[in-house]
Parts: sequence; structure tokens; C-alpha cells
Amino acid sequence: MSRKPLTVIPVSAPVQQAAFDLYATISAALATSGESLLDGDVLAISSKYTAISQGRIISLDDIVITPYAADLADRYRMNPKIAQLVAQEADHIFGGIPGFLLTYKDGILSPNAGIDRSNIPEGYAVLFPERPYQTATDIRRGLRERLGVDVGIILTDSWLMPGRLGTTGVALATAGFKPVQDERGKFDLFGNPMQVTQRGIADAICQAAQLVMGERDEATPLAIVRNTGVPLGDFELDVDDVAIDWRQCIYVQSLTAGRLADDAPPAAAANGHQREIVR
Repeated sequence: MSRKPLTVIPVSAPVQQAAFDLYATISAALATSGESLLDGDVLAISSKYTAISQGRIISLDDIVITPYAADLADRYRMNPKIAQLVAQEADHIFGGIPGFLLTYKDGILSPNAGIDRSNIPEGYAVLFPERPYQTATDIRRGLRERLGVDVGIILTDSWLMPGRLGTTGVALATAGFKPVQDERGKFDLFGNPMQVTQRGIADAICQAAQLVMGERDEATPLAIVRNTGVPLGDFELDVDDVAIDWRQCIYVQSLTAGRLADDAPPAAAANGHQREIVR
């Protein structure tokens, strides 16, 4: 069965530095761009842009540093005020490297609990949106009421993939469609039943949107993703629909509880041993 090609349409919007009316801004941005939302579209919205609309901007001058944050800052050679913000915002802190802490926040492994200081005036930081899934649901409902369209919503963010250079897109929250497509029990090309595959549909759409939204000075916090094929509905979604407990994450567990013993052979030696067995 043929499907229409996926289309990703960038939509520019004004730079914002304080709380603003997100619905009015989206409507105006669509009108200015000459684009319209259609039933079935997925609208990707920068999570930072959403957070700014909520007033989730923090002046670093207002931050009071606790002894715990001061210790983190000293240990990881980072700005004590940023360390304090991370300590306040993160659901869990694993550790870090100079300048950054690896955290778990709103279902995502992220540096510094998603706190962002880019594209914002000096001396300020932007936090994640408040209650991301509820926010995405509210945006979907608000656009349906104001524009009369049934669309999916993704709040987009950037993510560092373990072991890879460069950022990619990750869906901080979704509304209107199920973010994960379960393929287990279905069959592959050769009739073999799928055992573990679950497709991250929301993250895949988010990555496509990020290609046109950019990361720098593009001023493109919105993207319309058309012909995704995802069925829309008023699903009750939260972080549990897409995130696993970090204690079950292969990256986290392999580098903590599941790490090799200190006397385990180096990888090269182990691979050589395997080659000898194969021969």
C-alpha cells in the first residue's frame, strides 16, 4: 500500500525572551509563513520556546548556592549556580565530566537536567517546560479550539546519543498519538516473529523536524510534519508511555552494575580470543 511522502515544513517565529502567548504566536507564525495546519499533521514545537512561553526563565543572580551544589561544582569544575539549578531540577544525578552533570529528567538522560543557556540573554537560563505531557495536551486542545484542526504535538529537544558525536532530536513530550509503536509479535520479511522491537515513532518524527528547525540562530521553533501516518486520538499519555526506568537502561546499567570486573581482559584481547575459538 503506497503512502504519501513525508513532508516537513519549517515555520519561523519571533525570538522571545519572556513569557508570551504561545497560541497567538503559533497562529501568527502560520499566517506569516503562508502555511496552515491540516487534520492529521504533527506540529513540532521547540521545548525551549514552550518553556519561555511559560516564563521558565531563571536569572542566575537569584540563585542561592547550597553546600551540596558547591560540592558538585567543585568536583566537576562547573559554574556553582548551574550546579544548584541542576540539583533542584534533576530527578537523578549520575555523575559528570568537567562542566556537565549527567542527569535523568522527565524520562530523558540529559546533561544538566536540560537546562539551556543558548539563545537566551547572558546571565539567564531556561528550564524544561513545566509538566511537559500536560503542556503538550493543552497545546493540542487549544489549537483544536482556536484553529479547528486535529493535530499531534511534539515538544522537541536535543539529545546526545551515547558514543556518538553531535546532537539529535528527542521528543520531550507528545500529545495526540502514541509515541511508541509496538512491533512485538509481528513478523519480519522472513516470517520470524519480532521479539523486542518497539519503534520510537515520536523520536523519529522529532528528528525529522529538527533537520529544518536548527539549533543556532535560525529562529525556527516550529515545524509541521505531514503524512506521518500516525493515527491521532485523545490518548492519555505521560512519561511512562515512552521512558523506561533508568535502572533498566542498557547504557546506565552496563556502565554501573553491569560493568566488567577489574580483572576482565581488554576488549581487543577478548576479541582475539573469540577469533581463535572460531578458527
